[in-house]
Amino acid sequence: MNKVNRLWVVDDDEIYRFAIKIIINRACIAEQTFYFDNGQVAVDAFIENLSDPSQLPDLILLDLNMPVLDGWQFLDAVGKLLPSLSKKVNIFLVSSSNDEEDFERARSLRDVHDLIVKPLTIKALNEVMLRLQEGPVAC
Repeated sequence: MNKVNRLWVVDDDEIYRFAIKIIINRACIAEQTFYFDNGQVAVDAFIENLSDPSQLPDLILLDLNMPVLDGWQFLDAVGKLLPSLSKKVNIFLVSSSNDEEDFERARSLRDVHDLIVKPLTIKALNEVMLRLQEGPVAC
């Protein structure tokens, strides 16, 4: 089955990034995965690669609560760039928050597919892939 070519994980929690790396590898959902420890670094990488859309992510798993630039601020910055792209970038928010206001805000943004409550599991990642109509994958 298909995988996304490029997956970006934007999360400041080092332990979470370590754990999600293992889960992503086991779920086999991406050819390449890139990790960013805050939203500003990810925005900078996004802007740096605008001239070559193949270097932009197909899927972003974006944490909401981070230092420097949080998930909402990342969305504000990148959301302005998405309409001009020839490539579809799929964004799922990932948070330990189960605040209904976060869910409502996420649902109101056209660039966000959904908000997923941590911890992410292989099953949750396969559901993300199903929602992207890629289908679950096997290694």
